[in-house]
Amino acid sequence: MDRVSGAIMGALVGDALGLGCHWYYDLDEMRRDHGPWIDGYTTPKPGRYHDGMRAGQLSQTGLILVMLLRSVAEHGAYREADFTRRLDEELFPLLDGTPVCGPGGYTSQSIREAYRRRVEQGKSWRETGGHADTTEAAERCVVLAAHHALDPRRVAETVSANCLLTQGDEAVVAMTTAYNVILSRLVAGERLTPALSDALMQRVHDGELPFHAVTGDDLAPPRPGDPDPPRAGRFSSPDALLTPHYMALSAFDPDIRIEPAWKVSLVYGMPCAIYHQLPAAYYLAARFSDDFESAVLHAVNGGGQNMSRALLTGALVGAQVGLEGIPARFLDGLENGKELLALAGRIGDARAGR
Repeated sequence: MDRVSGAIMGALVGDALGLGCHWYYDLDEMRRDHGPWIDGYTTPKPGRYHDGMRAGQLSQTGLILVMLLRSVAEHGAYREADFTRRLDEELFPLLDGTPVCGPGGYTSQSIREAYRRRVEQGKSWRETGGHADTTEAAERCVVLAAHHALDPRRVAETVSANCLLTQGDEAVVAMTTAYNVILSRLVAGERLTPALSDALMQRVHDGELPFHAVTGDDLAPPRPGDPDPPRAGRFSSPDALLTPHYMALSAFDPDIRIEPAWKVSLVYGMPCAIYHQLPAAYYLAARFSDDFESAVLHAVNGGGQNMSRALLTGALVGAQVGLEGIPARFLDGLENGKELLALAGRIGDARAGR
């Protein structure tokens, strides 16, 4: 199984699944428009988000992910200057700073803020990160997690740097980085279980990951007289790496039931903020670790910011089941699916040194 392609294509499938039924916060309205159970790609209804798009197409977030995918595939490495050039030349000329504009039919807050700083205010790419608390950076950086899957330190470095291009809040950067470090471990062959966070915490204590930790092994308290570890170049705490530990525990605990699983959106929240999205994605990816279809469809049928929820979940489960575990109908129905598969395959080839 190709876990690199599984993660990347899983993310793209999740994005496209959410496009037609995106941002329904009234679940009764979503059921009226799309039926009792959404089981595939849908076309947005007139007057809804992404109006004018078709079933199987990608949102703007998915298209930016493809820009990064294409850049890494063509160069065999992440080159920030090339990625930002693509944003400057291929995306920003199509935007005007308003939400309902541009490729994909909608431009997210983080990209609108970067556009205004870069185009309208003439700032450098070191000054474009805004205040959005959303998941767009986590979503596009799936490419970097897959490419550097065998080197968690490199994942953390490239993902945090890429996130800062559009989002500057330290907590958002930390959660974005943690998600992609976790994803990289799944691409490398691990599973989303409580033990995964334990292994990552050991890497924090060994200085391999840029998180600030005061506690000792197994979250033991510091001893009297222990110095405060240095903060330079580190996030405030490693708690973002612990989130999947608890989501996996809840998914495996027979006394904790979220039924049907799509109601995870009601438990952790339907809005767009990263602190609503990641717990739901981790839960679904742990519960359906070997069932890509169930994972992404429950993510979509929960409504709200279901497109991000499905993308993030799709990457996590795609990494665990590999490309072979993604139903062919999802790959066949994705616009430009063959080209995207080829690009994802080039990332896998570069990682393997082929």
